[in-house]
Amino acid sequence: MVDEGDGRKAGSDGVDLAAKGSGLNAKVIALAVAGAVGGFLFGFDSSVVNGAVDAIEHQFELEAAVTGFAVASALLGCAVGAEVGGRLADRFGRIPVMMIGAILFLISAIGTGFAFGVVDLIIWRVVGGLGIGIASVVSPAYIAEISPRRARGRLASLQQLAIVFGIFTALLSDALFAAAAGGASEVFWWGLEAWRWMFLAGAVPAVVYGVVAILLPESPRYLLKVDKEDEARRILSQIQPTEVDRAIGEIRTSMHEDAQAAKVKGALRGPVLGLKGIVWIGILLSVFQQFVGINVIFYYSTTLWSAVGFDESDSFTISVITSITNIVVTFVAIALVDRVGRRPLLLVGSAGMTVSLATMAVAFANSVETDGAVSLPGAWGPIALVAANLFVVFFGFSWGPVVWVLLGEIFPGRIRGRALGLAAAAQWIANFLITVTFPPLSDFSLLFTYGMYAVFAALSFVFVLTKVPETNGMSLEESETLFPAKGSAKAGVAADRRGN
Repeated sequence: MVDEGDGRKAGSDGVDLAAKGSGLNAKVIALAVAGAVGGFLFGFDSSVVNGAVDAIEHQFELEAAVTGFAVASALLGCAVGAEVGGRLADRFGRIPVMMIGAILFLISAIGTGFAFGVVDLIIWRVVGGLGIGIASVVSPAYIAEISPRRARGRLASLQQLAIVFGIFTALLSDALFAAAAGGASEVFWWGLEAWRWMFLAGAVPAVVYGVVAILLPESPRYLLKVDKEDEARRILSQIQPTEVDRAIGEIRTSMHEDAQAAKVKGALRGPVLGLKGIVWIGILLSVFQQFVGINVIFYYSTTLWSAVGFDESDSFTISVITSITNIVVTFVAIALVDRVGRRPLLLVGSAGMTVSLATMAVAFANSVETDGAVSLPGAWGPIALVAANLFVVFFGFSWGPVVWVLLGEIFPGRIRGRALGLAAAAQWIANFLITVTFPPLSDFSLLFTYGMYAVFAALSFVFVLTKVPETNGMSLEESETLFPAKGSAKAGVAADRRGN
């Protein structure tokens, strides 16, 4: 091999090996998978409450609104954790912040498992939410920063894959504990009810996440930021061996431009309601991802299916099947995101979600009550089940993973941590609003509730069509040219890109 002078390697035929294929190797895949473990905890901790909702409501004698708040309370911690996590990651590095998240997860798992009332249950869920919020910022940022450009979409999608595996594991463990005890409210090991063991099980992945964080190398971009170029070069030589000098050069150039821009106060400030346009795009991507109601499926599905006539064991089974569907379509997203691009997947997903949510609204509008029991008559039960799983399919290969990919790559380096934190905080606030309002809204009208989610899905289509840029194939530094500051040297490049 010979060095062409810019850090790339050429084979004996003079062909740039970096241009062949994706730039993937075993090391970078392993690092991305390890970085995505935070996503697993994210999915597990946020969904484990699904199987415990009815038992908690019964044991603590809660009203619907209080139940909704107890379920959604973790999301308040998520919003704070996302905002704080971004700032901490920019200041202290990605790895130390991952370890903080693992500790918070562990504390939450133990605290909720031994909760003696709804108040302390909420407190421990908020603590867990802080850990989820931190993971939601640090994991996608870390994966984006260690990934070769040609494979960044696929590797960033591992975050969503880890999330859906976490959801599946949580729902499966819920079902197993409930089945073994004879019900979520029944006493299981050591005199503790099965729903408590559902939460305590979260201690295992929390410990695993902490160990993984200790073993991971720091992000090369952060190392260059703190003047540790030799260490950054060593890590880049393992994960991007044919593009080390090029990667170092791009990061250095970006850092210099960022340093100049950072001298201007208010790095996130801009002309659109006080924020830069690209920050608003990140926020709205996050909000639409939640306003379509996806987490209603993963937080309340067991309760929902029980409420329309399925018994508890069948409801648990349906929830597990739905989570398996989510995993399968996430693999589809990983296969497509770097081939067809981000925007096409989002547009197809929005259209499919609109139709499936509207179908669910009509199905639930036909529910009937007989002797105090609610059910879906005739074919409406199977229609609702199919529509719900189609909704998960369309979300799972589009808005689920692609939003995380975009959030990891659309923001300029100088504001990446803060902007990603703000977008993730907006996501958790939106998630909180949907989660806390579902119980009272479902009591009011499931037709209205799912009809509202369908409207948001339709609006998400318009938003992507008119506002969301395509970043497929760009380096993180190149993606900054999509939305440069006015008057910057990148403005002409941006105009050319949008013109093409």
